[in-house]
Amino acid sequence: MAIAPPYLRPLHKSLFPKYPSFSHDSPFRPSLHFSSRPFRLTVRASSAVALEQDLRTQATQQNQTVETELFSCPVCYEPLIRKGPPGLNLDAIYRSGFKCKKCNKSYSSKDVFLDLTVTAGLRNYTEVKPVRTELFRSPLVSFLYERGWRQNFNLSGFPGADEEFRMAQEYFKPAEGGTLVDVSCGSGLFSRKFAKSGTYSGVIALDFSENMLRQCNDFIKQDASLLARADQYFIGICSNIALVRADVSRLPFSSGSIDAVHAGAALHCWPSPSNAIAEISRILRSGGVFVGSTFLRYTSSTPWIIRPFRERVMQSYNYLTEEEIEEVCTNSGLTNFSKK
Repeated sequence: MAIAPPYLRPLHKSLFPKYPSFSHDSPFRPSLHFSSRPFRLTVRASSAVALEQDLRTQATQQNQTVETELFSCPVCYEPLIRKGPPGLNLDAIYRSGFKCKKCNKSYSSKDVFLDLTVTAGLRNYTEVKPVRTELFRSPLVSFLYERGWRQNFNLSGFPGADEEFRMAQEYFKPAEGGTLVDVSCGSGLFSRKFAKSGTYSGVIALDFSENMLRQCNDFIKQDASLLARADQYFIGICSNIALVRADVSRLPFSSGSIDAVHAGAALHCWPSPSNAIAEISRILRSGGVFVGSTFLRYTSSTPWIIRPFRERVMQSYNYLTEEEIEEVCTNSGLTNFSKK
């Protein structure tokens, strides 16, 4: 683990089975898991965190109008009023309108995703994010991400998408049947796997990049196994996945409303990991699970003579150490932190 090791960290509250260990020199490190109040955990495949907060309330659905307890206004965090067909799928979200009952701000599914950013709907305002954020908003990078870019992570020690998914699923066992949010989902590599698994009642693929979400939509439409069936015919509607544009530091969900949060190879890209983890802690229900992976600045096995060099050359991203990640997580109220 001498150089920039990645590190997988699931967040959840309960116990996990142990995964095969990686070599001490491997840059890949599945990381941590937490539980919000109960202190029981076991290391499984990647890192995991379990949070405990309020139990999720179910959204009411009546006469094509739904008061959503899941989606909330990114400005004031009040639940959004939804008008349109019920359901957490591409078609239902696209045909629905959302409005905050407190600040009166409206949100719509323009394009192929529901835009729940604070700047949604603004025409004369442009906000430039850090270079690492803007990079993934590029049409070219979004197109290449799942066509070679992500596969190169194997060279840094990541075990590959299939194995990472299997490890995450073990951590997410306490969240089966609930709602999973794949934050910084990119082109939806893992979002689609979670949706196809049939493990969750709904999967929300969430990213700040408009072009990543468009790529995610394209991949979904090309995957027949994700489309709902009607009388043996595909009807072109993904039955349990929705695309949402949002800022990870201001997640548009009610507190304690989400069962599981996944963040694959993402933490180091966030402008403020501490704010993002605090938000993840806020939206997770009691016993909810958070699983994520990232690259480390260095590990306990990295020779001390190399560490200053790594400090200088890795400043373009928020590469953290294991100790820093654990401290940020526990400071945000997560417990049962574990790493691998």
